[in-house]
Amino acid sequence: MSDATLASRCTLGCKGARALGCDDDCPSLDMATWRCSATIMGPADSPFAGGVFFVVIHFPHDYPFKPPKVSFSTKVYHPNINSQGSICLDILKDQWSPALTVSKVLLSICSLLTDPNPDDPLVPEIAHTIKTDRARYENTAKEWTRKWVCHGVMVRQHQLELTGSASNAAADSSVLELWRLKEA
Repeated sequence: MSDATLASRCTLGCKGARALGCDDDCPSLDMATWRCSATIMGPADSPFAGGVFFVVIHFPHDYPFKPPKVSFSTKVYHPNINSQGSICLDILKDQWSPALTVSKVLLSICSLLTDPNPDDPLVPEIAHTIKTDRARYENTAKEWTRKWVCHGVMVRQHQLELTGSASNAAADSSVLELWRLKEA
């Protein structure tokens, strides 16, 4: 899949932060108070096609010098995503660079859904299945997507509230929305 195709599926809209005078990656805000959420559409050429996946992004106080903590809140059958939603992705660990943006991180996660890395797994059993029986892996991933993931072209649109909660935050089927949530 080309970068342009991935980019069209994994774009970032930061409407709430723009209202505060920020650009898409919100670098001028105090990121210690930010927890953002995003929706990722399952790539069409993957077993996750048609699914809408939710991720949470926590920014450390020293962001962008340290990577954000990104995790899925949706169950995903994938060798690089465990049952708690943690993601094994090099740019979220030792390959992080302050030059990377939130949109590039999300694009990398979309790419990981299409091309899992069974050689650096977070879930070795799933990695073994990919290596020994790719069809079984894809069928199980499709089944989990049908069972645990929201579907459809239309995902409920929520109103943006800068001081709101996740239930009032924004997400639609084509745009990854980013919003500010108060720390609990």
